[in-house]
Amino acid sequence: MTMEHTITEDGSLTVISLEGEIDLEYSSQVREILLGTFGENNRAIIVDLSGVLMIDSSGVASLLEGFQSAKKRGKEFILAGPGESVLRVLKLARLDTVFTLADDVDSAKSAAG
Repeated sequence: MTMEHTITEDGSLTVISLEGEIDLEYSSQVREILLGTFGENNRAIIVDLSGVLMIDSSGVASLLEGFQSAKKRGKEFILAGPGESVLRVLKLARLDTVFTLADDVDSAKSAAG
């Protein structure tokens, strides 16, 4: 299984859509994608996880690093549409209380203030 991504700019929002599996093989790529999207103009990063089938601890670590980097820059970091398996991993790590979670990208855009 591979991991695909697309990055869409929507005004001051950046939407990063990830698809596939975020495991040890792809987590460093995810990390680079997340850390490389902090432009001057974007006030929020929305990570669309609706296409992610599986995430492991290294993938979660990459998301956390993106979250911390956004926070340092005063930007919002929202995870949108995590599926059941991704949500289970986040809850096990008790990160469902750390990350801002939205049901889908549209909800995340509304939440980004």
